[in-house]
Amino acid sequence: MSEPIKVLVTGAAGQIAYSLLYSLAKGDVFGKEQPLVLVLLDITPMMTVLDGVIMELQDCALSLLREVIATDKEEVAFKDIDVAILVGSMPRREGMERKDLLKANVKIFKSQGAALDKYAKKTVKVVVVGNPANTNCLTASKSAPSIPKENFSCLTRLDHNRAKAQIALRLGVSANDVKNVIIWGNHSSTQYPDFTHAKVKVQGKEVGVYEAVKDDSWLKGDFITIVQQRGAAVIKARKLSSAMSAAKAICDHVRDIWFGTPEGEFVSMGVISDGNSYGIPEDLLYSFPVVIKDKTWKFVEGLPINDFSREKMDLTAKELMEEKETAVEFISSA
Repeated sequence: MSEPIKVLVTGAAGQIAYSLLYSLAKGDVFGKEQPLVLVLLDITPMMTVLDGVIMELQDCALSLLREVIATDKEEVAFKDIDVAILVGSMPRREGMERKDLLKANVKIFKSQGAALDKYAKKTVKVVVVGNPANTNCLTASKSAPSIPKENFSCLTRLDHNRAKAQIALRLGVSANDVKNVIIWGNHSSTQYPDFTHAKVKVQGKEVGVYEAVKDDSWLKGDFITIVQQRGAAVIKARKLSSAMSAAKAICDHVRDIWFGTPEGEFVSMGVISDGNSYGIPEDLLYSFPVVIKDKTWKFVEGLPINDFSREKMDLTAKELMEEKETAVEFISSA
């Protein structure tokens, strides 16, 4: 058995964490040979809830879980961690402007970025889940100048999985038979789920999704809208946000960082846009297609972009630019 790794989950008393912690602790993400210490951070009023979560983790009797540390203090939570999964954020309340939401979250992620900078290992991998995820991630990264920007990513894997699933449902195949969909841009309703480079295995043969679906208006219409608005649809039906599918997407995202992406496949991740070849402005946290090897991601280069895609990619970039401007204002005044 190797040395235990330290994995932090913030917002640890919340719904997504509740679906996530068991998978992390049982070896679904870092492998069946990797022991770990789980660090659970939440706000002070949630500490008694965390006591219950710890009891449950103990009662799972998991062989890989060496220790669980629950805390409301950043200096304890971020100490010497290998992985940070930042789930906790200020949720949008009814009647709240996006600007108010950004302001509240800049405060949280500026503080957590500073804690990463001060206490975490410099090799730490940081995944931001809490919304607005892209801009929260950029805020954390800017507040942790001693940690490489490339170590920060935000979750668009849930959108990626949703896109795969919609195509699979449409064609009556397994979601595993669909690969190389792309989520471009922001984890918001402006994101662009791109099917143009996706492949699907139909009756043992791999073909382009476009030729398999044979329905231009669905692909350019409902498919995009369903993926963009899926989170809201889940909330409307369940009266709660998507926790199970979000936790699964976090596991997929982190496992790919840890073990790399399969040969011939790429995944979607919100990463720093510096040096991209797709005309997206620098210094944005934007979702791109990436491949990962040795815990390092690279852009998938050279994909042809048609006019339809270009327009959608630019639209979501514009929204991210606006969010960033607002956030940067708040960062300097916070």
